[in-house]
Amino acid sequence: MATGHTDPQRRERIITATLDLIAEEGIARVSHRKIATRAGVPLGSMTYHFSGMDDLLREAFGRFTDHIVAVFDAHLTAPADPGQAREAVADLVHALSEGSQRDLVLAQELYTLAARQPAYRKLTQEWMRRSRVHLEKHFDPATARQLDALIEGLALHRALASEPHDRALTLEAITRITTTGSQTP
Repeated sequence: MATGHTDPQRRERIITATLDLIAEEGIARVSHRKIATRAGVPLGSMTYHFSGMDDLLREAFGRFTDHIVAVFDAHLTAPADPGQAREAVADLVHALSEGSQRDLVLAQELYTLAARQPAYRKLTQEWMRRSRVHLEKHFDPATARQLDALIEGLALHRALASEPHDRALTLEAITRITTTGSQTP
């Protein structure tokens, strides 16, 4: 294996190994040694590329949130009208809930970390802001904020349910939030 500057993929392998280990074992069980072993790099590489575990975790979770925002982008770029946008949001909910178990676990690990540490809360707030940017292409800011929370909740409920709700229920919930005057006091 190449070393030092002749191994330009080393930093990326460390980040990927970190996310894989968090998804498999939980953040509490992740260590520099486990990450280095998983990434196939010398343990000393960890401090060369990252100032410490916190720096590595922020970078890894930043990479993860970039991935999820790209999923939002893939679903929400094409819709041309509100009806198509609602359909796209429903597709997004189902893609997130039926997708990678890894992504589901990483999101929950990040939320737990953010609940305890303000630096990670800033990362999740930025993630939510970036997600809402995609939603605001189709809906007003207040509706986009509500939809963002609905997407997270519906995706989580579908992913963890023994009998997940169907797409019709997802679309109904989205329509209720996005249709002016449809909500009852």
